[in-house]
Order: sequence, then C-alpha cells, then structure tokens
Amino acid sequence: MKALSLWLEKHRKEIREDYFQFLRFASISSEAEYKNEVHACAKWVRAYLEKCSFDAELIETPGHPLVIAEKKVSGNKPTVLIYGHYDVQPVDPIDAWESDPFTPTERNGRVYARGAVDDKGQIFYAMVALRALAELDRPLPVNVKFCIEGEEEANSVGLTAVLPKIKDRLRAESLLVVDFDAYDETTPAISLGARGILSMDISLTGSKGDLHSGLCGGIAYNPNRAIVELFAKLYDSTGKVAVDGFYDDVLEPSLEEKKAYPQKHGSDYFTKEFGIHAFGGEKGRTLQEANLFRPTLEINGLGGGYFGSGFKTVIPAKAIGKISCRLVPNQDPKKIGRQIIAFLEKHCPHGMKLHAEVLSGAKAYRANPFSKLANAVAAASEEATGKVCQRMLSGASIPVVAELAAATGSDIVGMGYGLATDQIHAPNEHFDFRRFDLGFFTVARTIEKLS
Repeated sequence: MKALSLWLEKHRKEIREDYFQFLRFASISSEAEYKNEVHACAKWVRAYLEKCSFDAELIETPGHPLVIAEKKVSGNKPTVLIYGHYDVQPVDPIDAWESDPFTPTERNGRVYARGAVDDKGQIFYAMVALRALAELDRPLPVNVKFCIEGEEEANSVGLTAVLPKIKDRLRAESLLVVDFDAYDETTPAISLGARGILSMDISLTGSKGDLHSGLCGGIAYNPNRAIVELFAKLYDSTGKVAVDGFYDDVLEPSLEEKKAYPQKHGSDYFTKEFGIHAFGGEKGRTLQEANLFRPTLEINGLGGGYFGSGFKTVIPAKAIGKISCRLVPNQDPKKIGRQIIAFLEKHCPHGMKLHAEVLSGAKAYRANPFSKLANAVAAASEEATGKVCQRMLSGASIPVVAELAAATGSDIVGMGYGLATDQIHAPNEHFDFRRFDLGFFTVARTIEKLS
C-alpha cells in the first residue's frame, strides 16, 4: 500500500490531466450525432491501455467500438477480466448543469462532468491501478484482461452482437465489474447481483396529422389521453403490475437472503437526499423487497403534441411513451416483453393504432458471495478503507454482465465507489479524488491478492 500510495502521489498531476481528457470526450452512445466522439474516445482508451503495458485492440461492432486488452503472465495462471464502459448518458436538461458537462470542473473537491463516476472515473482508476503495478515492477499473479465497451448506456448492442465471436478471447475465471457503488461514503461493498432490464417503445396514433382542437375537439379521441389511460391500466390499486403473468416466475426472497443483503437506507434518506415524498411500489412490501427482490415496470417518458413556449391548440396525431422493467432472477425479458405487448393490445382504445416494440432486454444475475474474487475484492477494499466490506445486491442493471459471465465462464463480482448522491445519469454528475484513490488501491490490491 505504501509503494502504491507513493506512486500515486508522484503521478497525481498526470493522472488528473488524463482523467480530465477522458471526460472531455462527448461519448454519448445513444445519440447518432456523437458517433465521431465515441470513436475518438475508444481510440484514447486503447492508447491508454497500451501505455499500461497491455496488448490492446479496437473491435468494431454493429454499434460502437469495443476495446479489449490483455496482459498475459502465464498459460498456467488463472485470468481476471475487468469490465467497464467508456460511453455516457445524454446530458439533458442542459440548463440544469452548473458547468459544461464535457468541460470537467473541480469544485469543493469534486470533479463535475458527465461520466465523472459512471463509468469513466471508475474504469479509469482500474486502468491506472494496472499501470502502477507495471511501473512498480510488481509481478502479476494472474493474467489480466480488459473489456471496455462503448454502448452500456445503449443496452450493449454492439458487445452482445460480437460476443459469440470473441468469447474465447475473453475467457476468464473471474469477472470484475467496475461500475457499482460503495455501501456508503466511508464503507466499501461488493455487489453480488443486479436486476435485469427490459426497455420498450410504445406509440398510439389517432389521425393522419395534428388536428385543430376547436374544429375536432370533442370529435377526435386524443392520443395523449388514450396513452395515459392505457398506461394507467398497467397497475392495479395496490401498486402491483397488472400485466397477466408478470410475476409468474418471481420467487419470494428467503429469510437468509434478506439478512444477507439488507436495505441500507430507509424512507427518510430518500426524502432528505432526493426530495421523495410519494413512495411507489407494491403496498405491503418493504423498501428492501421493492428495490432488491421485486420486479418493476416504470414509465420513463411520455410525449405528444406541443411543448414549446406559448401555446398551440392541437390534438396530436401521435402520442409516444417509453417504459422499462427491472427484472429479478428467473424472469425472461423476452417472455415479459411478449406479455406486456399482449396486455397493451388487449386494452388499446378502439380506433387507436398501437405500435409496441421491445428495444432490449437482459437477465438478472446472482453471484457466488464467497468466490476467490469476492474474497479478494472484499479484503482489498478493507485494506484500502479500514472498514468492513459489505455484501450487497443492486436494484440497478448492467445489461450485458450476465451474458458476458456465461460466455466467458466467469464468477462475477461488482465493485465501485459511486454513491447514489453522485447525480449519476442526471445534471451535475460528480466524483471525488478521495474515492478515486480508494478504487485505485482496491483494484491494485485485488489483483495481487488473487495470487
């Protein structure tokens, strides 16, 4: 730890400059106009991994490039695969940012930028950790590979497409996913499971074009009204999802699971930190059950008609909606998608043209809480922080992880030092160098503890 600390301080200025350069790329994977920025960012990641003494390569996919890299010690040694992503979420609403999202700005010890924590900050400290081990001539006890993709925020379409072709190149005993949270600001954690995800586009069309709300008001069925009424039917009065068969494959958590993975925050925390005063979910379920063990269906976006300044009295031709589900183990995203579409078709208002499309889906996963990698990460994080490492489940999703682990034959462990208050996916996303350092030490010592 002392040698790592001295190395880190010696290179602090350079690391900061490289981190800021990484953050300057507007690598928004979901918006086509940023394609060149995404590609430039991928090339930068490859070059940095080469600087860390890795053999690195850019893999083209149907979407954005994938960066894979390897440092091979011996064919007789086990391999750890480190996964992360260099793409980021869109920045809207831009007016809510206090500084430009792609001009990293340090305020009160925090770095503000899109991707500061998710996931550029976190995958970068992992890259820096491997660079430090190389420059300190500390022999690696395992082979190390990186898989850093450019579409995690866009459902990992490219990686999913090429995975069957490259899975042998990514084969590993252990998969370290550097894209998770700490237990709290001072307590480390390993994440041993995450929910799956399903995302869908929905639209209702009621006419050839937008209509004058005076000439056709009272005659035409407004698609905005129709989609609101249709979406309202997705839930019953107790907050359960009303889609037929939605809960068929959901298992109730055991007492052992509830004890092993406690909910770390109560409702007061969410009220204080996020201003939440109205709590959703199923009646009779605890926050722990609602966030870790139960599936959800959320309406993520609604639109139709006029949203500009002033007023425009139209009945829109079309209303659009975006919905997503967080799924739990045993649920099949494809099956859930079919069930939702069947429900929407059954309840679609007469005369409305429904379009429902599944965009992507990924399964939930659970990991071995006492695998060699889990024990190594836990021990390394305790060494870095001086606190007992907690074992957690995540209510969030990293779409490709379960598929990647299955394809490569790996045990999964998630780690990270993000916090719910870091404004991830929101304006003014931020990270700080104290937690960056903890991540750096944890990754470096994890690799060494795998000996």
